[in-house]
Amino acid sequence: MAANVERGIVRVVDVDLDGRKPLHRALLGIKGVGTNFAVIVERVFSEETGIDPSTPLGNIPEDKIPLLEDIIRNPLAHGVPSWAVNTPKDMDTGEDKHYVGVDLEVKERTILKREADMGSYRGLRRVWGLKVRGQRTKSKGRKNKISPRIRKKKR
Repeated sequence: MAANVERGIVRVVDVDLDGRKPLHRALLGIKGVGTNFAVIVERVFSEETGIDPSTPLGNIPEDKIPLLEDIIRNPLAHGVPSWAVNTPKDMDTGEDKHYVGVDLEVKERTILKREADMGSYRGLRRVWGLKVRGQRTKSKGRKNKISPRIRKKKR
């Protein structure tokens, strides 16, 4: 039996990824991993393991998957530059961190809650369901609005 058996689905960071795609393309299925970060992770992984970067994810041996997960969860420990992480200078700890998957969703919720509790302009606009980044609202952005009746029922 060959050491590299192709698997159609590979579980990385609690997400099922397509094993037929190259590593950097397959990593895009993880929330919190973008194109640039995926390419950087692929390069670091290939340097540490000696596996060709164009190898499909399904051909990577099972014993190398934990290393890949560690590079994604702790990129700074593996030489990934600090500008590549998605939370530089975290407000809670002051450290550069990279959140992925469920951790990223929880972090987003806490940021939105903090902004709303603070009463900042941005937080209030998010609560009201309006545009946040200075776009005009006279004629655009009327799609997917919550009607006032539904909003009252939610309260």
